[in-house]
Formats: sequence, C-alpha cells, structure tokens
Amino acid sequence: MHSIADLRAACAALPHSQETFPFGMTTLVLKVAGKVYALTDVNGDPLTLSLKVRPERGDELRASYDAIVPGYHLNKRHWITVTLDGRVPDGLVRELLAGSHALVVKGLTRATRAELGL
Repeated sequence: MHSIADLRAACAALPHSQETFPFGMTTLVLKVAGKVYALTDVNGDPLTLSLKVRPERGDELRASYDAIVPGYHLNKRHWITVTLDGRVPDGLVRELLAGSHALVVKGLTRATRAELGL
C-alpha cells in the first residue's frame, strides 16, 4: 500500500468509513461514526499513515520496525505513524488499519454500534 488510492480503497472497504478534510485539503482524516481512526497527508512522499493502537502493541511495533514511530501530533501512547515505503509489509499495514477501525468501533456507545449494525 504505497499510494493514496490504495489507502483510500482499503479504508473504503471498512464498515461505515468516512473520508473528511477538517484540517485542510491535504490532511485526509478517516472516521467511523464521527470518530477518527486514521490520518494521512494526501501529498506525503513517502506516504505516512497515523493509526490508533493499544499501547502495548504500539511499543512492540516501534521496537520491531524503524518505519513505525509514535503518532505525529497525536497521543504518543495510543497512536503510531507508519511510513508506507515498503519497510512495513502491506499485510501488516492492512491489519493495523482494520485494528485501528475496530478500536474506535469498540469505543462507540452500544446504541451507536447498534444503529450502525456493528
């Protein structure tokens, strides 16, 4: 997943994913039920992707991959930023993307999850 088109397609496949640009036309913020699960700079070269993770998983990933760092401009304990330049396998990036989405869904109220069918 090295292009913004690939990233957008992967996010669009996640249930109730929404693309927003609340910080200007270059910062793509991906949300589910109004809650952020991913951010990227659409003009990034290389492309980077910030994702929500469980703190212990973030520690493990940062120790294993030099292309994964604490979340840029985000809570460093709960967010990571992944450089999408091939150093992190695409399968892992997709897993992390889905995991971030799932963490946000888990944090939604029961009523919101039921309303969305999640």
